[in-house]
Amino acid sequence: MEIVGPIGMVLIGFAVIVGILFVAFGQITVRRLRRNPATKGRLGMEFTSGWDILNTAQALALPKALTDRFKESPLSAMFANADLLREHTSVFDRVLAAIFFWLYAFTAVSAILLAMSMALFLD
Repeated sequence: MEIVGPIGMVLIGFAVIVGILFVAFGQITVRRLRRNPATKGRLGMEFTSGWDILNTAQALALPKALTDRFKESPLSAMFANADLLREHTSVFDRVLAAIFFWLYAFTAVSAILLAMSMALFLD
């Protein structure tokens, strides 16, 4: 399939940008939140190293109505406390989180769909 090559290259480029944003967001925002005693234990459950960076970006990027639903669910310990994080972050931090999280989500879903299409429609 001749379309897979260009799409794959674009996804690789997005993945590189996501990696850079992951490190930048972790160093700029999450590092400061980890040092703050009020937010230290409120960054969500960390399955692997760096998972709290994704939890924090998700909490800052998703709409308030959705994060309020997460807070009321039985699995609320898995998610970061969005209200507390919004109090302790600046507008720049929230914009950086939104760019990072949505580009990460788009890249991950697109890569999965591309892999599925290659597996299903292999010539």
